Amino acid sequence: MANKSKIILGIDPGTLVMGYGLIQVQGKNASLIKMDVLKLSNRKDHYERLQLIHSCINELILLHKPDCCAIEAPFFGKNVQSMLKLGRAQGVAIATAMQAGLTVAEYSPKKVKQSITGNGNADKEQVWQMLQRILTFSERPDYLDATDALAVAVCHHFQESSPLAGLPKAKGWEQFLQQHPHRIVSK
Repeated sequence: MANKSKIILGIDPGTLVMGYGLIQVQGKNASLIKMDVLKLSNRKDHYERLQLIHSCINELILLHKPDCCAIEAPFFGKNVQSMLKLGRAQGVAIATAMQAGLTVAEYSPKKVKQSITGNGNADKEQVWQMLQRILTFSERPDYLDATDALAVAVCHHFQESSPLAGLPKAKGWEQFLQQHPHRIVSK
């Protein structure tokens, strides 16, 4: 039986630079379709930037027809105003994807880095270098926000292809043992 092809859109939300990456998954193998950034002028009104984010994501969806969307969760910093703006950008991205009928998954920056490099504290350079190996590409983008978005898409692929994907999550040992009686070994 042939493996169905799937396209994943990854987004690294930002109010000045929004990264995006698209991968195609065939079975367990992923390949790069596109990665880039949307650069937003800080001279533009914040609401105008949100509209541009919406338009860009909508255009990517219409052009590449992804099956799902993965987005990086905001990193919680100390500047509340920046966090609010970033949350709005993320909300617009999520709403645009959902309006197009895509499922959306959200991953923390630490989870993405852990998934790609094995180290949740990896820097952007390490993530980019590992993605080059995983997806076999050589170009280095001008903005590593593009590779961050690509990493979110690859992280989603890894999560979906995990042997544990789709299993209900246990809420404690008792529930885990009830769901997995074959894991109990008597001595």
